Amino acid sequence: MSPVHDLIARNRNGEAIGLPCFCTANEHVLRAVLAYAKQTGFPTVIEATCNQVNQYGGYTGMTASDFMAWLSGMAAEAGVPMDQLILGGDHLGPNVWKDEPLETAMEKSRELVKSYVQAGFKKIHLDTSMACGGEPNPTFAQIAERAADLCAVAEAHAPNPEELFYIIGTEVPIPGGETEEPDALDVTSVDRFRDTIQTHRDAWAAKGLDAAWSRIVSVVTQPGVDFGHTSIYPFVPEKARPLSDAILDEDGLTFEAHSTDYQSTDALANLVRTHFFFLKVGPELTFRFREAVWALATIEEQLNIDEASNIRSVIGAQMDDNPGYWRNYYSGTDAELSILRTYSYSDRIRYYWTDPKIATALNGLISGLKEHGMPETLVSQAFMGLEFGNMPTDPDALIESHIQRCVGRYFEAAGMTAG
Repeated sequence: MSPVHDLIARNRNGEAIGLPCFCTANEHVLRAVLAYAKQTGFPTVIEATCNQVNQYGGYTGMTASDFMAWLSGMAAEAGVPMDQLILGGDHLGPNVWKDEPLETAMEKSRELVKSYVQAGFKKIHLDTSMACGGEPNPTFAQIAERAADLCAVAEAHAPNPEELFYIIGTEVPIPGGETEEPDALDVTSVDRFRDTIQTHRDAWAAKGLDAAWSRIVSVVTQPGVDFGHTSIYPFVPEKARPLSDAILDEDGLTFEAHSTDYQSTDALANLVRTHFFFLKVGPELTFRFREAVWALATIEEQLNIDEASNIRSVIGAQMDDNPGYWRNYYSGTDAELSILRTYSYSDRIRYYWTDPKIATALNGLISGLKEHGMPETLVSQAFMGLEFGNMPTDPDALIESHIQRCVGRYFEAAGMTAG
């Protein structure tokens, strides 16, 4: 039994144990996650989405094999063995190409899945829920048939298909997050959950994928959690009770919860207790990263460094010049847009960190502060809450520890605490 299957069995037996899934392609965030993995030895799930990483490069410019090589290099530097890491592909399916004709979108989806499994990704979320090429919204049966099609590709091209495990179901926001503030959230009904299971079971059987069916470990459903640009929708266990009870009727299955960012640690722990085994987090990680960069920028301003990075102004200018990642998401007055662009829970600023001018400014901020040095008193003011006598004054260490506020609480909620 693999470590994941063992943990799932423990969760189904009533133990409050789960796994966080860290979905990001931000180098500073990944290095913080890896540092925490090195410190704790915990199994660590790192995921890439279809729009971040695909055969055409995605918005990161990386293919699945590129991402694997990049992460492997960082893991080696951090001293983390790759068998401690579980790499996942999220929302693998036609979302990126949904405006194209169905068969074109599906052919590209097949190549996407093939590229992920050949690169060594083991946790595969199949998402074929979106309408393609102007077709009507697909039925449950059509979604399942398309997912089975992609599963067959994964089984055919993985170096060792028995090492793969699958996530099905899609009742969550689209990859990249909500485009508008959600008005209300409906918990997935037991009937919809059972329809998802039955249609997928039938589709897998029709394609002779019985062996692969046994490796479906989790179903994505909506437990009633999400976040908008300025709002958080907290988990209410009572509303999800019928759904969480229903999973125990399905052998070996748990739930995967998406968009759990910014939930309280208690709420995350309650999700795990109610069989939402996988906790997906993404924007909260880069939200913490941005907080740390802003704090360092405040210190830089106080020190009157000769060649200051002026990173906040640089980011603002680049977001003005290249508004594609935020313009269709935010609305309001100029003052409201200014706040949302930087401080929104949606964290659309996360798409800009690899911009060459911003990357140069960030490197200048970090190197300038290292060269100049930072008094503990300024660090204490900018970061607040750090313990005297144990206060980092290295900018990289401050960024790492601030991101780990998110990483650590997710592992705590999942029943894993660092010794």
